[in-house]
Amino acid sequence: MGVDLTVPGPGWQVGFHLRVAGFRDKLLSIMVALNTLVQPPASAEGFSADAASRTDLAAAIRRLKKERNAVILAHNYQIGEIQDVADYVGDSLGLSYHAQKTDADVIVFCGVHFMAETAKIVNPTKTVILPDLDAGCSLSESCPPEKLAAFLERNADKNYYVIAYINCSAGVKALSDVIVTSGNAIKIVEAAPADRNILFVPDQNLGGWVMEKTGRKMDLWQGNCYVHVEFTRQSIERIRDQYPDAPVVAHPECTFAVRLLADEVCSTEKMISYCRDHEANAFIIVTEGGMLHRLRKEVPGKLFIAGPTDHCACADCRFMKMNTLEKLHDALLHLSPEITMPEEIRARAEKPILRMLEQSR
Repeated sequence: MGVDLTVPGPGWQVGFHLRVAGFRDKLLSIMVALNTLVQPPASAEGFSADAASRTDLAAAIRRLKKERNAVILAHNYQIGEIQDVADYVGDSLGLSYHAQKTDADVIVFCGVHFMAETAKIVNPTKTVILPDLDAGCSLSESCPPEKLAAFLERNADKNYYVIAYINCSAGVKALSDVIVTSGNAIKIVEAAPADRNILFVPDQNLGGWVMEKTGRKMDLWQGNCYVHVEFTRQSIERIRDQYPDAPVVAHPECTFAVRLLADEVCSTEKMISYCRDHEANAFIIVTEGGMLHRLRKEVPGKLFIAGPTDHCACADCRFMKMNTLEKLHDALLHLSPEITMPEEIRARAEKPILRMLEQSR
């Protein structure tokens, strides 16, 4: 059976047939070759999206950064043009290390609110700014500190050792014994006191994955990331049928049903090394869409396919995407919005973060 592809033109036609067998391989090769092409960035309202003006804006940000003695830290889920002007792009663990050791006077954190809070917690004397103060997190919001405090009080007899995923507020960190990221959670849970009950907050999916890997029983807070739970078994099975030779690489915030289908479940940072070192030429990436920009930039020559939901291949976090180049420029210009918090909360929240950084070395 053949597929007839006809290319029309002014007064001429070219017809050719491609056998179905081998068609997918040919198409995949073409897609890999074209993978370095980058879509033009979406522009903010009122600002021209032409390449020259975007270049000028990026240059202005770099000048301001130098004048302010600032460092720009960006999470893997930020839009591509923010990643491209950042001094460091990474996952929560890498960002935490860089925030702790920087000698800059100003930290511009391009991520969401709890990330900028973390930078402020470990840098109380520095100015920490977030381009959009409304950039929150559904996972963080699922575990309000007052609700966690009430739960711990009601269950004081269990003497919980509280392990908090870094995707939580400063108030929750202040109630915790140690913080984890997806990159170090297994190691830190394995080091938890054997004689203590563990309460893992706030992500039940990450917590479930850690229990699978460590065999350590934990009570799980019932929170989740709204982006990662959009991926379903059906949506991943469909894309895998289209690309049967492409390994599925999923973030542990995905549901158990999705994790079962993955060839690798790992942090966003490990996704880089996994895809670079693997012999495959194409990968299905099941996490927030911003990760594709970094993968395409650091692992050129391979095809990265966005894992789809049941609705579209559009797994973008609305909170992560609230930061723009324009907001980043204005934040540097005005040193605002600035992250602040009561010193009593900051000091208590710092202890479990420092414990995490020490145990992760």
